[in-house]
Amino acid sequence: MQFARAAWKFLVAIKDGLVLIAMLLFFAALYGALSARPNVAAVSEGALLLDLNGVIVEEPARPDFASFLSGSQNDITEYRLRDVVRAIDASAGDDRVKAVVLDLSLFMGGGQTSLTSIGEALARVKEAGKPIYAFANFYSDDAYQLAAHADEIWMDPMGGIIFAGPGGNRLYYKNLIDQLGITAHVYRVGTYKSAVEPYLRSDQSPEAKEASAALYAVLWDSWVGEIKKARPDANVEAFARDPAAMIQAAGGDYAELAMAQNLVDKIGDRVAFGRFVAEKVGTDQTPSPDDFKAIAYDNYVAANPLPTSGDAIGVVTVAGEIVSGDGGPGIGASGRISEQIYKALEADDIKALVVRVNSPGGSAFASEEIRLAIEDFRKKDIPVVISMGDVAASGGYWIAAAGDHIMAEPDTITGSIGVFAVLPSFEKALGKWGVTADGVQTTPLSGEPNFVGGFSEDLHTVLQSGVENSYGDFLGLVAKARDKTPGQIDEIGQGRVWDGGTARQLGLVDSFGGLDDALKEAAKRAGLEDGGYHAKYLEEPLGFGWWALDGLPFAEDRERAPVNGIFGWVAQEQQRLFFQALNTAQGLMARQDVQALCLECGAVNPVAGFRQDIRLFDLLRSYSSSAAPR
Repeated sequence: MQFARAAWKFLVAIKDGLVLIAMLLFFAALYGALSARPNVAAVSEGALLLDLNGVIVEEPARPDFASFLSGSQNDITEYRLRDVVRAIDASAGDDRVKAVVLDLSLFMGGGQTSLTSIGEALARVKEAGKPIYAFANFYSDDAYQLAAHADEIWMDPMGGIIFAGPGGNRLYYKNLIDQLGITAHVYRVGTYKSAVEPYLRSDQSPEAKEASAALYAVLWDSWVGEIKKARPDANVEAFARDPAAMIQAAGGDYAELAMAQNLVDKIGDRVAFGRFVAEKVGTDQTPSPDDFKAIAYDNYVAANPLPTSGDAIGVVTVAGEIVSGDGGPGIGASGRISEQIYKALEADDIKALVVRVNSPGGSAFASEEIRLAIEDFRKKDIPVVISMGDVAASGGYWIAAAGDHIMAEPDTITGSIGVFAVLPSFEKALGKWGVTADGVQTTPLSGEPNFVGGFSEDLHTVLQSGVENSYGDFLGLVAKARDKTPGQIDEIGQGRVWDGGTARQLGLVDSFGGLDDALKEAAKRAGLEDGGYHAKYLEEPLGFGWWALDGLPFAEDRERAPVNGIFGWVAQEQQRLFFQALNTAQGLMARQDVQALCLECGAVNPVAGFRQDIRLFDLLRSYSSSAAPR
């Protein structure tokens, strides 16, 4: 009896403890949500501080509460492209904003088209007569693409600059999977559909090299052209062409080299930069290394909400890999996006629809689900305009084909009209251990797919025929949409990736322009007056408190350190490529249906793999912690 009472007290104590922990979590979350909420009233005179300590994305992902509770939350801030552009544009006509300050020390980049859009907004600020100042410990391609628009570029004395340009190596797993005894059964259509080459070859095919070289050349020329226009005196091309010789000639003094090549204007640490800006815009009452009067980005975005006057043009966003289900935001979940489209179709106030696509594709089934929802919009005689972002390839183009008019930027990555599927079997690996498979079949496909005994020729035929049929469907819907024959689309299809400029020449794109241009086109097609409309974004709010979880006081501190120089940049790139390789190996073998996916697009759009890289990082960290000796 005494034991029972003791056990009961123990259970009650556990229950009380769990209740207490739950209450602490609730009130801490409530505190974090309220304290991190943007404060519109805090906006006063000073410099708009764009402290971009993360990545530029089309659609930020919803914070993962389960990961937050486990202490493995995503510590990389995701900045919505349209919010950044809106804040910069608002500052151009705001008398309270005396300057715009770019702090790029922790900036991790974005797609080239996205950064060009931000650069154009910065150019409009300069045209309005307001100065822009940039600072970073270290500048790479993406950070410098923004910094080039500044009136003065500052760099830390111990910092540096590297221009790597698009391109680089991919990992090929053919030799490894042969040694492991794994058979990767690949079914594809498209000479240039190189997403599956890592499982078929030990090197890149000539066709894939040809396509990549053509794409990278266009993107590099465009990047250099933007820098030259913004900063004519910067000796970018010569430095990028032979950085080793220049750095050696400068005796390894990166700061001296940056000044000599007119890449930066001032050498100084963060404190010196802060004092410089304070002389221009005023000193903050609270002394700090950045002691100038600063207008916080979050507060300023909240103080400049989206316009709501005039007729509504619906905007639906397809961002990230396209998958089935209701996931997201931050991933192109067909169930969630289709529901948004159908809800908009039921609303009486939507006069036109703009579909913003920033996706390398994904599931062919999910892409078709979204495309059919868009088609239902067009059946109601409501105009649909497609706006392509950094990338709208493969499944992304599958969706785009549903529009009345397709708009892209010259640097948009699109095309990749092709499909594939990958399935593994392990008969060779198990055979090494003496494991075999045998049995009785009632039909040629009984027991298939046989992951132990290997796939039969009948199954190979069935699967390859299915992939070829999906490719035929892809060609047919694009041909119908673009007023061409399937044969003509096949000639420019075959999985080949195109830049936006070439895609327009080939008839895959109708005109150039960004999201604002797509809204204007949609308004014109809907018969709306110029200026008499507004964008109504068809997306669910994240909900109370979700966006504030990163700021909770008891969350594990995983603050990233800035890249402080060349060695830090090399280490960061090494880590990024490692996780990218793991992500590729994990992702291709795990996808469960026919894919219209452009994996090579990730090589020129670094944002694409960040979220999965972080999850892999957490997984490896958890494994290393559990495996460490006690």
